[in-house]
Amino acid sequence: MRVNETFISLQGEGHFTGTPAFFLRLSGCNLQCPFCDTNHQSYKEMSEDGIVAEASRQKPRHIVVTGGEPALQLTKSLVDKLHEAGFFVQIETNGTLPLPEGIDWVTCSPKGNVVLENVDELKLLYKGQDTDFGIVDSIKAKEYRLQPLDTGNEMQNRIILRDTIAYILQHPKWSLSLQTHKMLAIK
Repeated sequence: MRVNETFISLQGEGHFTGTPAFFLRLSGCNLQCPFCDTNHQSYKEMSEDGIVAEASRQKPRHIVVTGGEPALQLTKSLVDKLHEAGFFVQIETNGTLPLPEGIDWVTCSPKGNVVLENVDELKLLYKGQDTDFGIVDSIKAKEYRLQPLDTGNEMQNRIILRDTIAYILQHPKWSLSLQTHKMLAIK
């Protein structure tokens, strides 16, 4: 597999915010979102057994498979091996590709032509009036989260945060997801 990086940190956003986790960032993506804040192109080759061995040397038993778009590479055999090693497997996906069976928690931040119909957590990046809520009509989720888009401009980010909160207060189906890892200056 093409692995961009692995690291230990706290899950910074969504349902598991604050949970210690082993992050497996896979390289590559099938989309080119202009607001993407992740450099995921470089990689080193790792076998599934190598990934499980590296993760197993760490204490957290929560693994977050992310990218880029991890569904380009994630296999059922890796998910099974991680479960055998005692891991809870979470994926963060754009929803445009089918997922292997057995993933414990699916966080979908929908972009493009979404094929997933049922997820655990739907996380929509909120940027104000131009946010397309139509994309979520075909996706059923246990939890719905709005996350203010980080534009890199502090003043604009404050406006987007204010507007996100105002939207949630009027639409209580949604709850707020903040990128706490950025606030805490951790990876």
